[in-house]
Amino acid sequence: MRWSQLHIPTLRDDPADADAASHRLLLRAGFIRQLMAGHYSILPLGQRVRLKVIDIIREEMNRIGAQECLLPCMHPAEIWQRSGRLGHVDVMFRLTDRKGADLVLGFTHEEIFTTVAAELSSYRELPQFWYQFQTKFRDEARPKSGLLRVREFTMKDSYSFDVDEAGLDRSFDAHRRAYERIFARLGIPAIAVEASNGTMGGKDSLEFVCPSEAGEDLVASCPDCDYAANLERATAALPGVEDAPGPAAPVRLDTPGVRTIEDLATQHGWPADRQIKTLVQVINGQLTLVLLRGDHQLQDQKLIDGTGETEIRPASPDEIRAALGALPGSLGAAGVTDLPVIADFALRGRRDMATGANTDDVHLTGVDVDRDIRVGTWLDLREVAAGEPCPTCGAPLRLIRAIEVGHIFKLGRRFTSALGVTVLGPDGSAIVPIMGSYGIGVERAMAVIAEMHHDDAGLAWPVSVAPADVDVILLSVRDEAAQEAAQSLYNDLLAAGCDALLDDRDERPGVKYKDAELTGIPIRIGVGSRDLAEGVVEVVCRATREKERVPLGQAVKHVRELLADSSDSPRGGGPRNPGGIGPGAVSG
Repeated sequence: MRWSQLHIPTLRDDPADADAASHRLLLRAGFIRQLMAGHYSILPLGQRVRLKVIDIIREEMNRIGAQECLLPCMHPAEIWQRSGRLGHVDVMFRLTDRKGADLVLGFTHEEIFTTVAAELSSYRELPQFWYQFQTKFRDEARPKSGLLRVREFTMKDSYSFDVDEAGLDRSFDAHRRAYERIFARLGIPAIAVEASNGTMGGKDSLEFVCPSEAGEDLVASCPDCDYAANLERATAALPGVEDAPGPAAPVRLDTPGVRTIEDLATQHGWPADRQIKTLVQVINGQLTLVLLRGDHQLQDQKLIDGTGETEIRPASPDEIRAALGALPGSLGAAGVTDLPVIADFALRGRRDMATGANTDDVHLTGVDVDRDIRVGTWLDLREVAAGEPCPTCGAPLRLIRAIEVGHIFKLGRRFTSALGVTVLGPDGSAIVPIMGSYGIGVERAMAVIAEMHHDDAGLAWPVSVAPADVDVILLSVRDEAAQEAAQSLYNDLLAAGCDALLDDRDERPGVKYKDAELTGIPIRIGVGSRDLAEGVVEVVCRATREKERVPLGQAVKHVRELLADSSDSPRGGGPRNPGGIGPGAVSG
């Protein structure tokens, strides 16, 4: 590659609207350009990185015996109707063709791969691991941070089909190990954390997250053991509370002007942990009371997961007044018998508590939860806070910001059952295969690598995904000897198997050096008349900025040694591994 012939539109200044470091640097280095909010063009250097990311993922998927497919992006809405997800996923793009057919742009492919599985006929054909690299479309409300949150992107999504739960466990573990290898080779320090399955269904899932201030997720992590969970799933081991018995029945307390938990604490001496917070939610059309301890916050996803309902919203003031006779600030569940009540586990067995009386400006004290409130469902609803005890070892939990880089799910039989997929079992009876789903966003992975591997001067790609291995910079563009030396070195590097770039532009050395640092190619070699007079070239490692003057005749050997060292290090992403064919080709 010759820089003079490539389209690498570098920028000298940071774009005004780029917040994340990856967004800013990928734009400045000429890797991407925005077409509109959430949609990006990948330019030549960006495409080289993207394809190397795909190659690594493909190798590791092949290694566990997965088979590559390619399924359509546009789907008949009827399939999504049969699975129950049509109209229940707010990021779904929908359209109608000229014949009036209702269509969907795929934001994931569980349903579509399940239609392929309909041709499976016997348990002997299982397990099956199928994967693809395909464009996904998600109507994000607020696309942001460049490639980290977009509306159009490439996903590696894979799906497993097994006879039973034990088989799914093996498939899930194989994908987990594959993901660990993938992220190590990409140079992403990812950790696996417990997560919610969200709209996917199923019972278990793991997110792979990368700690970063650019992240939108919060993860509860224990510094003393391996417990880690997304805040949507995290739990803590709260210490038990010994309450006084309290009165034989709730006692009325006039509370004029009290509207919040803090008001009742400061004005009437009832601390937040002795109050019952009453939230009114409409769950699948049914007004429902949701109760938490006064000092706890509702984690919305836990309510969705616990109820199995996605149609949940806060009730309006008019709906609340009509049902309970009061407005928020004076609400409670004591004595309520005509509405469902869901309570958080932290309220179980609590006595002598305070809550609203369902009369404006009035509360009740001395409330015994078991005696005075008809709780229909107990769930873990509260959001974990930093410093609470780890549920595994009791050490204080810490909250860290992170970027999701992959997600693996045990889906169960939701999709195979809905779409009527069965195979014959050993005894001739019909078996519904059980599924797993496993995703990695390709462009997001690029962005996360950029977040992890950059400095004030620009990007610093790991060798495993860099757009080129080495940048040969011709410093003395009008010196024929320098031109010949640079060209010869470039040719020798290519012959030695190095992915080389020759910067032959008629530009000042300072411009070339800045572009080399900005684009993040792992090694640069400066070829100038002054060094050549001494028979040497300057070799610089981008990640460490270490400089060496190396004899011209030894430059290729020296570069190959540097690349080998970088490839074997965690920062370089690790060595590549060829893959086999067929499920279970490699066990780990």
